[in-house]
Amino acid sequence: MTTYLYVSLQDDDRIARFVIDPQKGALEPSGSTDVAGGPAPLAISPSRRTLYVGQREDQAMSAWSVDPATGELASMGSVPLAGEPCQIATDRAGRFLLSAYYQAGRCAVHALGAEGAVIDPAIESFETGSGAHCFQTDPSNRFSFLPHIATGSGGLPLLAEGRREGPNTIMQFHFDAKSGQLSANEPDRIDAPPGDGPRHFCFHPSRDLVYVSNEQASSVSVYALDPDAGTLSLLDTQSTLPADFEGRNSCAQIQISPSGRALYVGNRGHNSIASFALDKASGAIESTGWAEADAVPRAFHLDPSGRFLYAAGLETGTLVSYAVDTDCGRLTRLATYEVGAKPMWVLPVDLG
Repeated sequence: MTTYLYVSLQDDDRIARFVIDPQKGALEPSGSTDVAGGPAPLAISPSRRTLYVGQREDQAMSAWSVDPATGELASMGSVPLAGEPCQIATDRAGRFLLSAYYQAGRCAVHALGAEGAVIDPAIESFETGSGAHCFQTDPSNRFSFLPHIATGSGGLPLLAEGRREGPNTIMQFHFDAKSGQLSANEPDRIDAPPGDGPRHFCFHPSRDLVYVSNEQASSVSVYALDPDAGTLSLLDTQSTLPADFEGRNSCAQIQISPSGRALYVGNRGHNSIASFALDKASGAIESTGWAEADAVPRAFHLDPSGRFLYAAGLETGTLVSYAVDTDCGRLTRLATYEVGAKPMWVLPVDLG
């Protein structure tokens, strides 16, 4: 069984590849693949035989076949998009590819061919509001959610009063797993508390809970998921920062351990990975501290075993490895690797 780690390097126009040592978490370089147009978000098919890449500068999305023996990538072509993709994900069956567009303020759904290639044009493509950032289906593959950050963040269209537009909401959809079509749920959204700025989210592996990183509030929220209605309700929110931190900060990605016992959120500014223990009975969160990260930890990911975590320094061009205490979730920094210019996404893939 071999686990590869793929790192998209937007300013190098390539994807670096590493082999993960299953015992120590060490990384061994295993080559790279040239991907023009600023590769950024990555997603793997459920079969783990096709890698999808969003290219921000070219405003395109490409598919790459994965050699199960070597992890090498081979191009399967690309399709044009209606903006810069900031996040992509397949549906649970691997028949469709969902994409979100932060600056363009929209989402899209593309069908996937029998071999995994992306089919153009999109089945769905429409405006949802500025700051759209993460688009996924739920574990049942019947619903999907799309968070949008709050007004005030850089990179969004300017309002007349000089602020940046952002609806500060999570849109709720019905998802047709046969056709890939979307329809508004009832209600069609849940508004976040003022200033939160919901950005990324993940599902608990065994409970009807959704954890959301709030970009502007530097916090993580726990939402209850109604599995029949496909709607969310807010349960709790906690800060991702130490009480004495006074600098500027924003949150990005969020990860939950395969066991459902720990949760991680990246802090950009404080430059740390915040860790939380999850209550076994309720899934409630409790802070367990912070692990120092290289600036700026926009992208990070747990390996499939949940024993190691890898965080990229966007400004430093480095990748930091951590050992995970599987009892409490705390992180211990292990090593630092030079990877290249502007690492935008980190994706471990078990090809066993």
